[in-house]
Amino acid sequence: MAISFKSSSEIAAMRVAGRLASEVLDYIGPYVRAGVTTDQIDKLCHDFMVGVQGTIPAPLNYCPPGYKPYPKSICTSINHQVCHGVPGDKVLKNGDILNIDITVIKDGFHGDTSRMFTVGEPSIAAKRLCEVTREAMWAGISQVAPGKRLGDIGAAIQRLAEGAGYSVVREFCGHGIGRGFHEEPQVLHYGKPGTGLELKAGMTFTIEPMINAGRPEIRELADGWTIVTKDHSLSAQWEHTVLVTETGVEVLTVSEASPDRDRAAPALTASAG
Repeated sequence: MAISFKSSSEIAAMRVAGRLASEVLDYIGPYVRAGVTTDQIDKLCHDFMVGVQGTIPAPLNYCPPGYKPYPKSICTSINHQVCHGVPGDKVLKNGDILNIDITVIKDGFHGDTSRMFTVGEPSIAAKRLCEVTREAMWAGISQVAPGKRLGDIGAAIQRLAEGAGYSVVREFCGHGIGRGFHEEPQVLHYGKPGTGLELKAGMTFTIEPMINAGRPEIRELADGWTIVTKDHSLSAQWEHTVLVTETGVEVLTVSEASPDRDRAAPALTASAG
């Protein structure tokens, strides 16, 4: 599949979709507390997306080859769950860490983002993992500019994560995004500087490192979707959708209440114009 370079009108539509995805995470944050189930979180997000935003939850019934349809509107991955956790009757408890992954479709375009949330007071080790994973994502974002290469992104993430004593999950990666949920290119979260596809203005893709406190090996649960660490160590993930601009990078998945609002200020400035 060829890489899709976005036109100015398509970029404008992706800014809207990205902002809306971020706003779902803004909305759900206060509900992430002990005693709440991930199914309740899914329903709140679904109702907000469909009833308030007028967006379509992209994960619901998503069915790539070899998979059965995904049954929920969001992904909720707790503690040692790496990604694609299926919401259910799991009750959140004090000390849990939780990734909520949101993808909305608005006017035919996808916005894809995730954040880590903490329940009550997590351990120092859990908070550090979440913070380092966020910094690893930003290390990758900082490498995005015309003329840079995909390997520069992966190398920056890998260097920061492994330098902190963590491991990078290799089986899952970032991806191109636009009218399609998953487009080319694949964006690895490890690699060598100066290698891989050259970045050019108009590309849009996600950067979404999954970082484990222990070893990098993973396994899939019986539901056919949820991925966990093989050694049961904690895992964390942060994700943004980004645009390669003529001069650098624009983060598309930001909103007024986003924790990354100030860091991604150029995206807010551009989308306001």
